[in-house]
Amino acid sequence: MDTAPRTFGEAITPNHDQQILLYILAGYAVAILILWNVPYLKHILYPFKLFTVALHEFGHAAVGCCTGAKIHSIEVNPNEGGLTKMSGGISCCTLPAGYLGSSLFGALMIFCSFSHLAVKIMTGVLIACCLVMLVWARNWLTRILIVVFAGLLAFFIWFQNGIVLIFFVLFMGVMSCLYSLWDIVEDLVVRKVNESDATRFARKTGCPSQVCGALWFLVSLAFLTAGVIGGIAVFKDDFIKDPLFHNDTS
Repeated sequence: MDTAPRTFGEAITPNHDQQILLYILAGYAVAILILWNVPYLKHILYPFKLFTVALHEFGHAAVGCCTGAKIHSIEVNPNEGGLTKMSGGISCCTLPAGYLGSSLFGALMIFCSFSHLAVKIMTGVLIACCLVMLVWARNWLTRILIVVFAGLLAFFIWFQNGIVLIFFVLFMGVMSCLYSLWDIVEDLVVRKVNESDATRFARKTGCPSQVCGALWFLVSLAFLTAGVIGGIAVFKDDFIKDPLFHNDTS
């Protein structure tokens, strides 16, 4: 085996299976963007949007716990909105944690999708997060949503030796990243809502909400980029030892 250190260019050059995963990732992104805006078809994404909203709210709650807040409840609503009720904590940390938390979760899901083992570990983390959210859930939609997705994740670990899990977690990662990015754009550029995490953050800090949103957008984009490049570089040999796709060129 060649143990010589790779250059940066070699490290981020995808191998055969990684190239196919990148094509699938791009296909997911295009499909999500199309379905997002097509009447009737957009309902296909509805359950995935709701789960992404749950991750957004979990981001608020997790950082709230880290800053000393008491979490009272997490709710996901049928209109794709969400609400985390807490007391205490540091609002300057908890307010951006929704957008940035869901995009970080998405980036980690994409990163781990480049490895058989890492994707199973990430799935375990997601299931654990679901169980924590279940404790905080206060409406039936949130409870049902969490149980269904936790059950799907657990099933896919077992099904087809975890192969389907890679594609499912990759899709959820792309969905979470794109949803976070688009949510920031809708809140601050399209202005579909008058009140958002960014506007509340702006009142707390005195920084214009558009500036806050732009910074969060760039950070979310950096998470996405790091997830893809990191997955390629760190797990370069994973699919070589255990191929995900058969290469028929030999």
